[in-house]
Amino acid sequence: MLVQPYLFFEGRCEEALEFYKKTIDAKPGMLMRFKDNPEKDKVGAGEGCGPTAAMDDKVMHAEFKVGDSLIMVSDGRCTGNPQFQGVALSITYDNVAALEKAFNGLTEGGQVMMPLSTTFFAEKFGMVTDRFGVLWMLIKPAQHQ
Repeated sequence: MLVQPYLFFEGRCEEALEFYKKTIDAKPGMLMRFKDNPEKDKVGAGEGCGPTAAMDDKVMHAEFKVGDSLIMVSDGRCTGNPQFQGVALSITYDNVAALEKAFNGLTEGGQVMMPLSTTFFAEKFGMVTDRFGVLWMLIKPAQHQ
């Protein structure tokens, strides 16, 4: 059994994919647009982006990897207002330089929730809500002897 995050960017999915490639070294995987749905005629307009031509190029489903983790994404219902409340994605780094690069990238257009700092459990830890509203927790665990 496997639990994987699935994020709905409400019309900003392609922008998010490009942003994550740049900031957290995300590796893109498959991408299917609404126009490529083989059962497009079965999707009602109230069930999502619908079969309208205006939504054809929006992302129905895509995937990217961060390290060994797979994150699935979509434009969802294309409301233009993604909501990511009550959940965070955490990335564990094995070196501080990579963590700092990712943290600084994620802050572009976002908001620092907890600045990078040393804690009792981490050599470096910080939290940032990115420009899409996704909360990220970045950690380089402390070296225990």
